[in-house]
Amino acid sequence: MINEKRQRFGLYLAGLRRDARKSQRQLAELLCHISGTASLTRHEISRWERGERIPDVWISSLSEALDVPLQTLERAAAHARGEDFPPEAPSPAEALSYFLPEDVELGPLASSTGRRVGTSTAVALADRAHGLRLGDDVIASRDLLAPAFRELDGAVQLYRETTHSEQTGRSLLGSIGEIAQITGWIASDAGQHDQAARAYRLGISAAREAGDLALVGHLAGSLAYQLTNTGHEEDGLSLARAALEEAGPDAPPKARALYLDRVAWANTKAGNAQPAMRALAQAHEAMDEEGSREAPDWAYWVSPEELNVMDARVYTELHKPLRAVPLLQEVLSRYDSTRTRELALYLSWLAVALVDANEPEEAASTARRMLDLSARFPSDRTAKRGRVVLTKLEPYRDVPEVREVLDTYAA
Repeated sequence: MINEKRQRFGLYLAGLRRDARKSQRQLAELLCHISGTASLTRHEISRWERGERIPDVWISSLSEALDVPLQTLERAAAHARGEDFPPEAPSPAEALSYFLPEDVELGPLASSTGRRVGTSTAVALADRAHGLRLGDDVIASRDLLAPAFRELDGAVQLYRETTHSEQTGRSLLGSIGEIAQITGWIASDAGQHDQAARAYRLGISAAREAGDLALVGHLAGSLAYQLTNTGHEEDGLSLARAALEEAGPDAPPKARALYLDRVAWANTKAGNAQPAMRALAQAHEAMDEEGSREAPDWAYWVSPEELNVMDARVYTELHKPLRAVPLLQEVLSRYDSTRTRELALYLSWLAVALVDANEPEEAASTARRMLDLSARFPSDRTAKRGRVVLTKLEPYRDVPEVREVLDTYAA
């Protein structure tokens, strides 16, 4: 049985590798180059990320390959081995510390009100924003919610209670916007939609003041996505369109692809099939322009595979399973298994599409896998999708495989 601390460390390494935009094979090749040996394969990387082994002798090379401070990796590895930590499993706050650098204090600043901050503080705050994004990949939203709001409050306090140059101020405001976006996303995933909306609106205000129109579009689109998925389809569609317009035609291609995906989804939920399909096509056109302009850090996860998933979701919602099923199966065949929540969500769409394709046995098998993953990584989104899947399976109760799933997961 894999030790839970090692498993957490493995998830952490997987997040760092994804952030560096490297496959397991590419990371293995880079580590061999750095260390001057050819003895490492992607299978060993996979063992590390599953928590089966701790890469003790490779820590220094990993630090260089992933551009992570050596001390940070050594501390995380020590945690995984159980050294200098309490014997019980790490708390969410301890797990979060893997992702948030400790070189800047964002606590109360009453004793130093008016102190001047510069580029190093702005960079440190940006690191904390990215740390939250990495944490969201592997920590359940209900555990991450309170720490995320503390980060947001601390960032706002830092900006308000210090002095800084105009350029540093814009950078701080941009980081506030990014922290607000991921905090809103975490709150929404925890089912705290009012808190999420407040975070998104704060972020929009900060991003506008920073002059970062691409980030404004990301925040507005995130709120639009929440509205679309919580019964406010027309409001969601209006805001998704506004987000695209606010960002403007000069937004980075990858960001435009994300905005267009949200427009497509909002149109789908509002029952507008043709506009949804047009927006999907435009999203792919935008992604094809990738490389013409550097994407912002917050768009690191947007990829052709993610666009394919959105295509499949739209096809599923429009009851076009023959188009949805192959897309989802192809993406899921190589999807990163450490991203538990996203994997569960994508499996839920595949299960629904398989029902529509009159494949109840395969749908039941997919549903079982999805529901097992959801139990391991609690999320309001996966819980709702689980109920949708079970409801979709109910008319096929007479099929033994379906009946077993319904009886097992009815609660």
